[in-house]
Amino acid sequence: MSTILKNRITSIDFLRGTIMIIMALDHVRDYLYSGSFYYDPLDLTKTSGVLFFTRWITHFCAPIFMLLAGTSACLIGQKKSKKELSIFLVKRGLWLIFLEMFVVNFGWNFNIAFPMFFFITIWALGLSMIILAALIHLPKQLILGISLVIIFGHNLLDGVHVPGSSLEAFGWSLLHDQQFFMWHKEILLVGYPIVPLMAVMSLGYCLGGWYTTGYDVVKRQKNLLIAGSCCLVAFIVLRYTNVYGDPVKWTAQKDAFYTFLSFIKVNKYPPSLLYLLLTLGSAFLFLSFTEKLKGKVVDVVSVYGRVPMFYYLIHIYIIHLIAIIASALTPGQDWAIWFLKQPIWFTRDLKGYGFSLPVAYLTWILIVAGLYPLCKRYDTYKQANKAKWWLSYL
Repeated sequence: MSTILKNRITSIDFLRGTIMIIMALDHVRDYLYSGSFYYDPLDLTKTSGVLFFTRWITHFCAPIFMLLAGTSACLIGQKKSKKELSIFLVKRGLWLIFLEMFVVNFGWNFNIAFPMFFFITIWALGLSMIILAALIHLPKQLILGISLVIIFGHNLLDGVHVPGSSLEAFGWSLLHDQQFFMWHKEILLVGYPIVPLMAVMSLGYCLGGWYTTGYDVVKRQKNLLIAGSCCLVAFIVLRYTNVYGDPVKWTAQKDAFYTFLSFIKVNKYPPSLLYLLLTLGSAFLFLSFTEKLKGKVVDVVSVYGRVPMFYYLIHIYIIHLIAIIASALTPGQDWAIWFLKQPIWFTRDLKGYGFSLPVAYLTWILIVAGLYPLCKRYDTYKQANKAKWWLSYL
């Protein structure tokens, strides 16, 4: 198969690598762009086109990461029994939750007192794996049906809220309602509720069937093209009608361009149906169009896609360190403020810090390029030491 290299599927690694690179842009913007501490880049009353798309393009990262994690689980399952795969998914899921709570949270905040715990991407990824560990014992058609029902139907729950800071409110938030909570003196931020992301992972598990050994390449490309096209057509139709699929309706703005921005501004927390149709539909098309793509760019980007967790953990710490160093070198700024006591996305303490958007873009490019040798070396080590069990957890 032309897209298989050393038992890896190049188009999948290329897509995963692409979203990992794009993801870093959003995190650099969070820490280094001065406007991040004043307003939401998706606020159509304040944003510019460039700033809007700087944030919007990163919407594709989390759901595609979830989708491909499910696909990878399916491919791993070709070499394991269902029981072995379940055990692996549970252990890896628990490990990812631990990483989110302590390694990732510390990277975001650099505060040894841990005044905040964020339940965001890696937490949702880990819990979704644990849920998938149970689902894989069902027939694949049933898994697909459950996944689609959750993805298409979860917005029916948008009006359900549990007020207050009770255990019930926190539990419902973990399921389907982004919220802040105070637990004693700790700030708890539920950014990514598990519904519908767990269904995206199980959908990815079903997608893995198209990548199993012996599956016809042309048929796979056609299936992906049809799936992606149907998702995007459904997105356009549902979004235009404003009837269902996103809690925030699009509206006419001051001109056609900003009206278009309103149209594509879909809800990320929790991911709405329209958000998923747009992002996953694009992912299917990407996989279809890059099935046989080769070249230096593909090779380089795929390196990041083969070591995503390694890259993810390191890049957060590097970005945060750069913010500290930049403040230390800037007259009138206090570098110690970067030992955060409030979530960076909502704090007011950082107003007056940061740089222009071009500086943020340049920093992003330098970070991604600088991480390539490390990722390449770790990737080479992984490929040469596949028998070492612990490598599958990082």
